[in-house]
Amino acid sequence: MNIFDNYLQKINKLILDNKKSLNLKNLDNLKNINLEVPPEQFNFDLSTNISLVLSKPNKIDSNDLANKIKELFIKFIIHFEKVEVAGPGFINIKLSKEGILSNIKDIFNNRNFYGAKKSNKTFNIEFVSANPTGPMHVGHCRGAIYGDVLSNLLSFNGNKVVKEYYINDYGNQIENFVESVYRRIREIKYNEKFIAKENLYPGDYIREIANNILKQNKNIAVNNFKDSFKELKQLSLKESMALIKNDLKLLGITHDIFSSETDLINKDLVSKAVKCLKKDNYVEEGFLTPPKGELSKDWKKIKRLIFKSTLFGDDMDRALQKNDGSWTYFANDVAYHMDKINRKFNNLINILGADHTGYIKRITAAVLALSKKKVNLNCKVCQLVKLYKDGKPFKMSKRAGDFISAQDLLNEVDKDSLRFMMLNRSNDVELDFDFDKVKEKTKDNPVFYVQYAYARINSIVRALNINLNDKILIAPDKFNPNIYEEKILRKIFEWPKIIESASFKYEPHKIPYYLYELSTLFHSYWSKGNEDNKFKFIKNGKVERDETLAFVFLIAIVIKNGMNILGVSLPEKM
Repeated sequence: MNIFDNYLQKINKLILDNKKSLNLKNLDNLKNINLEVPPEQFNFDLSTNISLVLSKPNKIDSNDLANKIKELFIKFIIHFEKVEVAGPGFINIKLSKEGILSNIKDIFNNRNFYGAKKSNKTFNIEFVSANPTGPMHVGHCRGAIYGDVLSNLLSFNGNKVVKEYYINDYGNQIENFVESVYRRIREIKYNEKFIAKENLYPGDYIREIANNILKQNKNIAVNNFKDSFKELKQLSLKESMALIKNDLKLLGITHDIFSSETDLINKDLVSKAVKCLKKDNYVEEGFLTPPKGELSKDWKKIKRLIFKSTLFGDDMDRALQKNDGSWTYFANDVAYHMDKINRKFNNLINILGADHTGYIKRITAAVLALSKKKVNLNCKVCQLVKLYKDGKPFKMSKRAGDFISAQDLLNEVDKDSLRFMMLNRSNDVELDFDFDKVKEKTKDNPVFYVQYAYARINSIVRALNINLNDKILIAPDKFNPNIYEEKILRKIFEWPKIIESASFKYEPHKIPYYLYELSTLFHSYWSKGNEDNKFKFIKNGKVERDETLAFVFLIAIVIKNGMNILGVSLPEKM
C-alpha cells in the first residue's frame, strides 16, 4: 500500500457512503478518480480530480460538488488537515503532521519494496534475439538494456517474469554465416584466400570463431562445405552465442531461456501451429494480393497457405509459404509464439529493433488467433542510437565488419553509464549518446549525479557512525520540515506513481528521469547548507534535527530501489 492507494481507498469509501447527500446517482466513473502530487506552486501534498470525474455523468456543477466533497474530507479523513478547491474543480489536500509521519513510517517499514505496485501476473519478455551470426552491436545494446530493466521493473512489482532469447538459427543467413566460418577455416588451415563474396560475413570475429573451432577440433573435415555443414553449423553457433552471451554478461544481463528456431522446425511445430489456425478457419489456400507499386521480379501469383490476419487488425493477409512451398519466416515465428502461449504466459512482450515496426501487426494478429484472444502481446520498438564525441558523430573501429559492436562501446564507457543513459529517453525515439557527457563528473551527467547523491548520503552515515537500515522516529511536536525538506518529501511520495506509470505503460525511462530530479533536490539542499549554516546537515559531529536525517534516509531508500531496477551500481564513495 502506498500513500495514493491508501487515501484513494478512503476517498472512494467516503463517496460511496455519502452518495445520496452528494446527489450522485451515477458512480460508474469512480474508477477514473486520480490522486496525484500537485504542481509545486500550489504547496499542497495531494490533488484529486474527483469532482471533475463525477460531476459530468451526474450533471452537477463541478465546483459545487468539489466544495461539498471538501467538507467531507475535512470532517472524515483525519490526515487531511487543509483542503482547497482549485480551478474548475480540482481538490488540493495538505496532510497533517501525523499523516505525513504515518506515511514516512510505512516507507521505513517497507523500504525494500517501497513504490512497488503489487501484481501477480506472468510475463514472458523476449529481447535481444540478435541473429547468431556475430557479436552484439550498438542497436542491440539499447533493446537489451530496455528489456532487462523492464523485466526488473515488473519483477519488483511481484510479477513472475521469464526473460527469453530467441535464436534465429535457421535459414539462409545461417548458411551464409557457416560458409563464412568454413572459408576462414580453410584460409587458416590451407592458406586459401578468403573471398568476401555477397552475403558472407567478413568481420575479424569470423576469423576468431574459426580459430577457436580449430583449436578444439584439430581434425575437423573441411574438404566440402555441404558435407561439413551440419557439424560446422553446430560449432559455429556455439562460438557465436558464446560471444553474444559474453556481451550480455558485460552489460549485466542474463536470460532465463534460450529458444532455438531449429528446434521448433525439428519438432514440426510450424505444421502444428498452422493446423491449429486451420481448425479455427483462420488459414486458407489462395493467392496473395500483388504488392502496390512496381512488381518485384521475385513476385509470382502462386497458390499457397495464407493466414487471415486482417480478421485481427492487420493491414493485409500474410503468406505462410514461400514460392517453393517451404515455410516463411513468419510461419516459423507463428510456431514460436504458439510455443510461448502453450507455456501458459498470459502476457507476452517482444522488444524489437527499429527495422521491425512493420512486423508488429501480423505477429500480434497471430497471437490473438492462436490464443483465442486470451493472451496479450505487446511489442515495443527501440529506435536507433546515434553516437557523438566532441560534438560530432563518432565512428568507432568496426571490428565486427560493418557495425559497431557492444564491446567497442564498452571499451569507451562503463556498464553503469551505458545502462542508465540508454534509458535516458523513451524507447520509441532516437537516442543521442554523447561520450563526453557520460564521462563528465557534473550535473550534466545524470548517472554520476544520482550516484554522487547516494555517495554523499553515505558520507553522512559514516560521519555519524550510523546505519542506513536504521529507522528514524520523529515526534509530531518536533516535526517541522523546512522548504527543502517539503519539496523532497513530496518527491519521495511521488515514487509509487512513477513505478505505477512506468509499469503500466512499459516505460522504464521514467525511472532515471525521476531519480535525477530527486538527486537534484538533494544536491540543492546540500549546497544550501554550505551557504547558510541553518541548513547544514551536520554541526559539531551531530544532526540537530531528526527530520533532516529522516529525509536523507528516505532519499537513499528510493535511489537504491530505483538503481536496483535499472541494474546500476551505487558506490558508497566517489
